[in-house]
Amino acid sequence: MPPTMPSTHDLPLSNRHALVCGASAGIGRAAALALAELGAEVTALARSREALERLMLELERAGSPRARFVVADHDDRGRLKTAVEGLIQREGPVHVLVNNSGGPAPGPILEAREEDFVGAFGRHLLANHLLVKLALGGMIQAGYGRIINIISVSVREPLPGLGVSNTIRGAVASWAKTLSRELPPRVTINNLLPGFTATERLMSLRKKIADQADGDEESVQGRWESMIPEGRIGRPEELGAVIAFLASPAASYVRGVSLPVDGGRLRSI
Repeated sequence: MPPTMPSTHDLPLSNRHALVCGASAGIGRAAALALAELGAEVTALARSREALERLMLELERAGSPRARFVVADHDDRGRLKTAVEGLIQREGPVHVLVNNSGGPAPGPILEAREEDFVGAFGRHLLANHLLVKLALGGMIQAGYGRIINIISVSVREPLPGLGVSNTIRGAVASWAKTLSRELPPRVTINNLLPGFTATERLMSLRKKIADQADGDEESVQGRWESMIPEGRIGRPEELGAVIAFLASPAASYVRGVSLPVDGGRLRSI
């Protein structure tokens, strides 16, 4: 006889509500699907209503007992606050928060303008902080909270040509480590540090590098892959699986870490 599939109530995140930001594509989308597979009710947040609407059926097929979405922009924290407050009032507390938003535009740090830093700081650190404060009360009341920030391996090793991103990602990591010492027991915060991952952002960066060097994109990708002991670019679903672990009860004693998922590319300990 075929094995009996577990019921939703047997899954690690059954009766938990996950809010996944930047869920319309890339790592955010993979995270939403991985959390759905663990039985979480998933709210996907992003700017694109059309992409979010397409995602709903995928989340239900993946196992989410209830999938919903919120259209919001991290660059507009006033409307972001209103949207998430409304979500919590309608649907109840958020137990898993995945902070994830599009990275700053590439470029040398000496070419960055003041407004580039200010905008990126608001989109990443201030928006993350706002969402944590909105979700925290429900997490404390439930005795269960998981906050996972999608950052970058640049927290450990700054990446060439990503001056603003390197700066802001480091600030987010420091903020999260500080929070890890202040949050109450059973509410954890951790950072995921993706390496080269096959997302639209990486493909866009690959094209830009190739165009600047009058080369081809395959050569750029070949150079990247030569830096990675695993010998390939990562897949979003591989990152999603790690996010799902950090969100689960199995990660209850993991707190305040910045975890690289990069195929071994980082040279630092």
